[in-house]
Amino acid sequence: MGWFEAIVLGIVQGLTEFLPISSSAHQLIVGQLFFAGHDPGAAFTAVTQLGTETAVLIYFWKDIVRIIKHWALSVIGKVPHSDPDARMGWFVIAGSIPIGVLGLFFQDAIDTTLRNLWITVATLGGVGLLLGVADRMARAHKAKELADLNWRDAIIYGLAQAAALIPGVSRSGGTISAGLFLGYSHPAATRYAFLLAIPAVFASGLFKLKDIGSDACVAWGPTILATLIAGAVGYAVIAWLLRYITTHSFTPFVVYRVLLAIGLAVLLLTGVLAPDAALTTACSA
Repeated sequence: MGWFEAIVLGIVQGLTEFLPISSSAHQLIVGQLFFAGHDPGAAFTAVTQLGTETAVLIYFWKDIVRIIKHWALSVIGKVPHSDPDARMGWFVIAGSIPIGVLGLFFQDAIDTTLRNLWITVATLGGVGLLLGVADRMARAHKAKELADLNWRDAIIYGLAQAAALIPGVSRSGGTISAGLFLGYSHPAATRYAFLLAIPAVFASGLFKLKDIGSDACVAWGPTILATLIAGAVGYAVIAWLLRYITTHSFTPFVVYRVLLAIGLAVLLLTGVLAPDAALTTACSA
């Protein structure tokens, strides 16, 4: 992977990580379509997500510090367990367990088999339609806010996030859809999706650091550049999306996902893209 490819993939990561359209799917598609059929690989994708997740830390810094502080104080009994921020800390921990366990258990499949682009076609379209249904249901009922979050909902959120281990599902798409189905408002579902992703993304990215530089293509220099670009672009996307969803629905993202799934299927059927590039080589020369 050269510097130009790293810049493009960093921009793609930043633009797509927080929108419910799947950053991993876009990395797969762009990598194959523009860079000689190369799949950038699961390690590159996971590490560049450290950049976008750092943007979450910066954007929500005050909230995160408050949540961690109140959670820690609740552990030693200086803050009641009913404190909203202490409860949020416990909910994020509980919601992170499913993706951690499943990520370790299915690591080999995540790195290879599940990166088949026909699977991506199905998840892009299927989850897109689910998001559309959830969006419509949420607008038809009185919405809940994060103060209404409970243990059942936290676990369901966590299971939905775990589905994002499959490219095309989208971490934000899965968790936001679950939140809307559970009756949460658009801003609440989106905000919690961002907070919930922090432990999982950092754990995955740090775990995959060891794989960078292990082949002839994904080197440290371009990966670092892509990660920095992804973080800068991602910060701008967070700010935009949180403003956008206060007055708009997720319909444009639903339409985009379905059209992308159809377009990807056409590219696969015509042989422009190979469905299993990740099974043969992850960016070898």
